[in-house]
Amino acid sequence: MTTLDRAINQDKLHHSSHVIAQEHEHDEAGNSMFGFVIFLLSESVIFLSFFAGYIVYKTTTSDWLPSGVEGLEVREPAINTVILVSSSFVIYIAERYLHDKNLWGFRFFWLLTMAMGSYFLYGQAVEWQSLKFGFSSGVFGGTFYLLTGFHGLHVFTGVLLQGIMLIRSFLPNNYEKGQFGVEATSLFWHFVDVIWIILFVLIYVWQ
Repeated sequence: MTTLDRAINQDKLHHSSHVIAQEHEHDEAGNSMFGFVIFLLSESVIFLSFFAGYIVYKTTTSDWLPSGVEGLEVREPAINTVILVSSSFVIYIAERYLHDKNLWGFRFFWLLTMAMGSYFLYGQAVEWQSLKFGFSSGVFGGTFYLLTGFHGLHVFTGVLLQGIMLIRSFLPNNYEKGQFGVEATSLFWHFVDVIWIILFVLIYVWQ
């Protein structure tokens, strides 16, 4: 076997091992995303159970609202809803920048998504402080704080995950081999937004 033949064979072996490694990484990313989707489905079941309970309680409980409460203020929650839902479009833009290898564009829109999520949490905290009822104020009070609080926990978790992904963007070549973390975080954020739209309709629109 000549030196040229050896070089050709080594090149073929290197190419084959590279292809196998890429396929292995692709399979791992696919399995990870599948597992994450299953996790979101399990979260959906929890929220759907809460929604069903809320509807049953509302339609069967007399004096649904606590004493002295005629209804919920809708204006500020509506503004927070617009901000949170809009953040889904912003995080999508951030993903596109990352796909195009534009890290600074990704960081800007990713950070903007974090700011919008944080503003939503701030608005929710302000609303809670202004309410005239508490967790123990009848069935409505309990279900209101349970639903909005559980969702708020998911928003907080989403912002934390986004912070981790933002920090990782400053690590050299961190997103060269895959973007599962960013994709999963973005999918989680879209899930959080959809859940809030349902919550907003149930709690604030259907009073």
